[in-house]
Amino acid sequence: MASDLKLLLAGESWTTTATHIKGWDQFHSATFHRGADHFVAAMRKAGIAIDYMPSHVAAADFPLDPEALDAYDAIILSDIGSNTLLLPPQVWIESKTAPNRLKLIRDYVARGGGLVMIGGYYSFQGLNGGARYHRTPIEEILPVSMHPFDDRVEIPEGFTAVVPKAARRHPVLKDVPAGPWPVLLGVNEVKAKRGATVLASVPADQGGHPLLVAGTHGKGRSVAWTSDIGPHWLPGAFSDWDGFRPLWSNLLRWVARNDARR
Repeated sequence: MASDLKLLLAGESWTTTATHIKGWDQFHSATFHRGADHFVAAMRKAGIAIDYMPSHVAAADFPLDPEALDAYDAIILSDIGSNTLLLPPQVWIESKTAPNRLKLIRDYVARGGGLVMIGGYYSFQGLNGGARYHRTPIEEILPVSMHPFDDRVEIPEGFTAVVPKAARRHPVLKDVPAGPWPVLLGVNEVKAKRGATVLASVPADQGGHPLLVAGTHGKGRSVAWTSDIGPHWLPGAFSDWDGFRPLWSNLLRWVARNDARR
């Protein structure tokens, strides 16, 4: 299917190192993992092209000027800490100045772009507070506010999203099955801002935290999805669910409204 949208997804990758010990002997190995391949493939089938920029690539190659950002209808940040965007090689290695990419994203949305933040250990405030998006320009434009501490909520028994009846009329939920969604295994704890639209949440007896929140900033739109799009908070049953593609294609088309810029 031909693409009618162009998005940039930064993050959702990791490298694992391991030490293997066999009696007296040992050796080391390293493996690289891309957590969004299934997501990108599903969106391609829905007519949405995504440039997938793993975290180590984004450190150097994520856009450093407004014109490069404007080539995209929306930006997706998924499990990529703020340091990766704030410390490009010219700053970290060469001690030279560079544009603040968090401010560039804020201004991009203000003039009509779209932003989605997807949950994970290095999203929102993240593991041990290490993602560090609290009190940054990214928090300013998202429809949620963040805590200044480790905001992960692990739910190993799983939870089924609560979708308010009124929310089902929102364009993001068009053609998404009304029956119970498959279980998820965790979220980042956030608070919906005044005026934002909470489309789904964790059940009240498991915390009642927002799961899917939509909002606006300036001429643009933003969305917070506080769970994952891959392991470990997103089980395979969710990504294989017949509601996965309509949910995410609707969400990305809604946030990528770009008539204000063209």
